[in-house]
Amino acid sequence: MLLHLPGILTPDELAHLRGALDAAGWTDGRETVGAQGARAKRNEQLPDASSLRAELGQVVLAALARNPDYFGAALPLKTLAPRFNRYSDGGEYGFHVDGAMMRSGDGYVRSDLSCTLFLCDPAEYDGGELVIHDTYGEHEVKLPAGDLILYPSSSLHRVAPVTRGARLASFFWIQSMVRDDAERQTLFDLDLSIRQLGGGTSDGAAILRLTGIYHNLLRRWADS
Repeated sequence: MLLHLPGILTPDELAHLRGALDAAGWTDGRETVGAQGARAKRNEQLPDASSLRAELGQVVLAALARNPDYFGAALPLKTLAPRFNRYSDGGEYGFHVDGAMMRSGDGYVRSDLSCTLFLCDPAEYDGGELVIHDTYGEHEVKLPAGDLILYPSSSLHRVAPVTRGARLASFFWIQSMVRDDAERQTLFDLDLSIRQLGGGTSDGAAILRLTGIYHNLLRRWADS
C-alpha cells in the first residue's frame, strides 16, 4: 500500500518545526546507517541524542494520533521515534531497502511501514523526489509541506539528488499490528467504508455487519 495522507500537520505546527529546524545543528546522516547504506547516503540529520529531535518528534506523534486515516492504514503497534533530515547541494540517498529490525531503547521495532513527512513545499527545492519501486513500476513522490507518504518498508526506494534549495523531512518506521500489507489494505478499505457509511443515512444493520467483519478479520490477523 502506497498512501498519501494530506494535512498531517497544522500550519502552526509546521511553522514551529520549520523554525526550529532552520536554526538546528545538523550532523552527517551516514552516522545512523551501516557500511552498505553509508555508500549510498549523502544527507544531514538531527543527532539521535538531540533534545530537539525528541521535542519535534513528539509534535509529529501527536499530529499522527489525531488522524484516523493514519491509524486505519498503519494500525501501529510500535512506532520508532521520528527522525529529521535535510538534503541540499546535491544530497541524495541511492536505492536501498530499509533494515528489517530497528533498535529502539532496549528492544527492537520491526519495520513494516516507512513514513516520510514532508516539511518543505515542492517549490522550495529542485529534485529530492522520493522514488519508490514496486511491482507496478517507479513512483515519484514530492508532496506539499505537512503531507505524509506511507509505504511498505520492504520497497526498494531512493531520494533523488537535490539540485536547488533544501529538502527537510521527518521520517520514521512502524511495526503494525498486521504484518501483511495486503491484509492491512483490506482492513483499511473496510474501515474507510464503515466511517463513510456511518456519516450518512445508511442502514444501521449493514454498518453493524461490516463492523463485525472488520473486527473479526483484525482478530484473525493482528498481533499484539
